[in-house]
Amino acid sequence: MKIVVDTENGLAPWRQVHDQVIHAITTGALPEGARLPPIRQLARDLGLASGTVARAYRELEAAGWVATARARGTVVTIPAGSPAPAELLLAAATAYLAQARDLGADLDTALNAVRAAWS
Repeated sequence: MKIVVDTENGLAPWRQVHDQVIHAITTGALPEGARLPPIRQLARDLGLASGTVARAYRELEAAGWVATARARGTVVTIPAGSPAPAELLLAAATAYLAQARDLGADLDTALNAVRAAWS
C-alpha cells in the first residue's frame, strides 16, 4: 500500500490517508488481517504529525475498517455488509463491458483495451 498526501489539494491530510486506506481495502490491495504501519512510522514517512495519522486511524476504526490491539497493532477488519473486493471488481467489469458494448466494441477489443491499460 502506498499512501501519498498532497497538502495543496484542499482535502485534509487525515482524510487523504483515511480515503486511501479504504480504497486499498476495497480494491483488495489490503486484505482482511493485513497490518497497517504504526502511526508514528506512517506519520514520519508522510511528513505528517502523528496526530494527523492517529485521527485517520480512529475514523477508520470507528467505521469498522480497522481494529487496533496493543499486541497486534492496527489490522484491516472489513465492516460487516461491505462488498468483498471480488464483488467490487465484478461490478466494475460489468460496467466496463456495458460501456464497451455501447461503443460497438467486441469482446476481443475490450480485453485488448484492458491488457493495454494493465501495462
